[in-house]
Amino acid sequence: MVTKFTKTQIKPLLIAILILIAARSRSYADGFPLRPHSLLLSPSVSYFYANKGWDSVRHLTPFPNNGHFSSLTYQLYAEYGLSRRFTLVALLPYSMNTYQQDGYKSTASGLTDVETGIRYYIANIDYRFYFMVQGTLITPLYNNPNLGYGETGAELRFSFAGRGHVFDKNCFFSIENGFRQYFGSTGPFQDRYNGTFGLTIDKKFQNQLSISVGGFYSISDFKTFSPSPVVGKDFDFNQVSLSYGHSFNRQFSIFLTGGKFINGRNTGDGTSASISVVLKPF
Repeated sequence: MVTKFTKTQIKPLLIAILILIAARSRSYADGFPLRPHSLLLSPSVSYFYANKGWDSVRHLTPFPNNGHFSSLTYQLYAEYGLSRRFTLVALLPYSMNTYQQDGYKSTASGLTDVETGIRYYIANIDYRFYFMVQGTLITPLYNNPNLGYGETGAELRFSFAGRGHVFDKNCFFSIENGFRQYFGSTGPFQDRYNGTFGLTIDKKFQNQLSISVGGFYSISDFKTFSPSPVVGKDFDFNQVSLSYGHSFNRQFSIFLTGGKFINGRNTGDGTSASISVVLKPF
């Protein structure tokens, strides 16, 4: 059976697709190198919800007909230290997405975009401050337009990270900026940026709190909403997130994070929560 979309259904549905693409683009680049021949694994699960969106002139309105979008995403991130300067990275996500409004429901699930890349640590200052560059290849693993752009892309990311002391507490920070290009006929160019500041809050260095402020700026010749798979390519948003982390030992840590979009254009007003585990088997 072929589903017929009304005008009021198409726009929020495509906004929802855009929300998915934006929200799942979590950055794992903390900017600090791994030891050579060591492995880091980080499985995570995140939930995202929105029932309002910003239009092209940044007006925030509810989705029509009690519409709302939700996404449950599982991710596995891996990083392996090749040497003191080079590490390999990979990210594999699986998403389950739902957009629903009165009399209509759309669902999609599956593997999305796998990301593989290599990091190079350009320089350091006293082994406390690090400068890093990363090249990443984005490869789609799906044909369903409700799971993403479905286009190959590449990203070049820069990072500056460091450690220090504030108010007798150990602190850390990272500043990242990534430039991504998708290679379709109207593939967007995107600027993804993020800054994080955190504190270790106990003497045993087991607990930490951090705050992140970041955003996403995407430009494309494709500026209108359409039921085409190449959707949601011209937009921007900013978000803030808070995170708590606990290290049980050197090999096992857990992180809880909550995030909120604070403004945007052609995107949804999203709220997110996630839990992730960091494992260092060797």
